[in-house]
Amino acid sequence: MSNPRFIMIGGFLGAGKTTTISRLARHFQDQGLRVGIVTNDQATDLVDTHMLRSQGFDVGEVPGSCFCCNFGALTSTVEALGEKNFPDVILAEPVGSCTDLVATVVRPLMQIYQRPVDVAPYGVILKPSHGLRILRGSANAGFSPKAAYIFNKQLEEADFILINRIDELPEAEIAELERLLGKHFPGVPVLRVSARTGQGFDTLLNSLDQGGGGQRLMELDYDIYAEGEAELGWLNSSLVVRGAGEFELDELLMNIVNRLQAMLAKEQAETAHLKAIGMSEDIYGVANLVSSDSAAELSLPSSSFVAQARVIVNARVAIDPERLQELVEEAVKESCTTLGVHAAFEQTQSFRPGRPVPTHRILNSTR
Repeated sequence: MSNPRFIMIGGFLGAGKTTTISRLARHFQDQGLRVGIVTNDQATDLVDTHMLRSQGFDVGEVPGSCFCCNFGALTSTVEALGEKNFPDVILAEPVGSCTDLVATVVRPLMQIYQRPVDVAPYGVILKPSHGLRILRGSANAGFSPKAAYIFNKQLEEADFILINRIDELPEAEIAELERLLGKHFPGVPVLRVSARTGQGFDTLLNSLDQGGGGQRLMELDYDIYAEGEAELGWLNSSLVVRGAGEFELDELLMNIVNRLQAMLAKEQAETAHLKAIGMSEDIYGVANLVSSDSAAELSLPSSSFVAQARVIVNARVAIDPERLQELVEEAVKESCTTLGVHAAFEQTQSFRPGRPVPTHRILNSTR
């Protein structure tokens, strides 16, 4: 019996990791393979976990810390996925502001984890909306130089890079991204994909089948890394929305996200990623925003009217987290007033990420 495969897909906040992992999971399931997914966040109540579970996948979550800073939680979550039958394929989605994952996750899996696993080459998704500005060195790249440092370091350690959303991008923009990636990261294969449509996924699957992953170690200034992460305000908030009658769930989610986008624009606060999921029994809807200058989209329509729904908002924005919480609460209340419904907040976690302290950091390739 062959060893289980471990596939980790990285990329900045809002790059399209969850959609990519969902498509990969469905592909492997269609091949008759058992698939387990591990999501990761620095707080609880992760939209991605609920969204993947809504699609019928077996999902474990590592909350409250990143994979690198809690390697034991990663491996124990992987083990829990196999309580009945260990997965043939494990798909992992790291926190979107993390880097140095080859040294702190990939190599420890190869050298320390007691269960033998075949670790696939590490693919990192380029987020076009911020990537073009950062790679160009634009004065207005959206984020500070320290946050852009993390963005670039994620790409530097990739075995291959995926340009996502090619179904939405002009050919000239894709070509410029390829040119800039070749300039900044020479020798790294660049793939064109659309996580939404599946375009380019045959090439992605072929890249994942190649051996020799986890070779691109790099120097990293942990002071800059920590300061770049701390510049982002993080918020995870859960609430229950009730109406006297039924209301349109998708309209509520889009109303919240659109209002937040307008409020954050007034604050001149760059959005890294903003997600809202609404759940009512077996009904799910998701709205998201991946940058300040893009349009909000309904990534998972529920197409449903409900009388009550649990709503979770995840926000990653370059703003003080206390102010972010105020804006989220205001946007939710205004949206509910517009629809004639009432929101009761259950819990909210708003904070700046702490300094990353890896459990392991392996800089040699000895197996």
